[in-house]
Amino acid sequence: MSEVMKHKFDPDGVGVVNGNYFGFDFDPSDAALVLLSVPWDVTSSYGAGSSSAPDAIIGASVQLDFYDPVAGNGWQRGVATLPIDYSIHEQSIRLREDAKKIISHLERGGNITDEILRRRYERVNKASAGLNEAIRCQASEWLAKGKIVGLVGGDHSTPLGLIRAAGEKEGGFGILHMDAHRDLRRAYEGFDYSHASIMYNVLKEVPEAEYIVQVGVRDWSASEQDMADNSGRVVAFDDFSLAEAEYDGDNWSDICDMIVAKLPEKVYISFDIDVLAPENYRHTGTPAPGGISYNRIIKLLKTVAMKRRIIGFDLCEVSPSDNDEWDANVGARALLKLCNFSLKQ
Repeated sequence: MSEVMKHKFDPDGVGVVNGNYFGFDFDPSDAALVLLSVPWDVTSSYGAGSSSAPDAIIGASVQLDFYDPVAGNGWQRGVATLPIDYSIHEQSIRLREDAKKIISHLERGGNITDEILRRRYERVNKASAGLNEAIRCQASEWLAKGKIVGLVGGDHSTPLGLIRAAGEKEGGFGILHMDAHRDLRRAYEGFDYSHASIMYNVLKEVPEAEYIVQVGVRDWSASEQDMADNSGRVVAFDDFSLAEAEYDGDNWSDICDMIVAKLPEKVYISFDIDVLAPENYRHTGTPAPGGISYNRIIKLLKTVAMKRRIIGFDLCEVSPSDNDEWDANVGARALLKLCNFSLKQ
């Protein structure tokens, strides 16, 4: 769909609170891009709250301005909001209690094999697998209709179903994984689909993902390093190396070119909000010092859009606060950039 859609939305008018991202009035059947919300954060190992992100980002997004000299006005091709399944949020709240008991037991020196945990693990792992399959099926339906699908989490476990569906639809592709963490842990804390295991599960379950190019990572374990070194499919531009390259005189534009050169023609973007410097997120579950500035990330996304084809994306780990709207505001702006760059092509 290359033509600009006719619609009633006035980008210069008052923000419309209609339950849709950005207050847009596009119908999913006509839009070029659909946004799928997954309000789920069962396995968060430190701070929780990202299950509330979709509603908070929707609330913040109606206050945005829509002229964008960097990412353009791709949204005019149509960005539609799929209905949010709030039963996912309700199930997340219930299962979070099981996960908290498991995590507390482990933190007190317990073992993941202890019989006391078995039923709780079964409930969490079964529900997580079911969620992944439900997301895969829903995403596949929209991909088959020629839509780009973007996912709004929730924690970083939520996009696995979409990534599976993208692989089934597109064949070989690469993932631009922007994150403070490598997320290559096998069943972290015993959870098969932990937020800290998303890229491990991609390597295991999505053979079409030819390369995972990790940008901004700055917290990882020895086992994750071994996984990256031995997989043959992981390339890392860690936060420390990126900073050192700039200190030594490399400019960010050239660095972006080097990153994108590692990606194949088709690219899926996985954007964990904690890739950014911490002033951009105040309440995310696993904060880390360092990070990349907002403008540098936008430059990287622009470079991807200019040189590759974006086949889908996710935005995860935004954790809003009842007393502070900053995280949702940053998340809403990052989401609009992702939409515009995906539709700019």
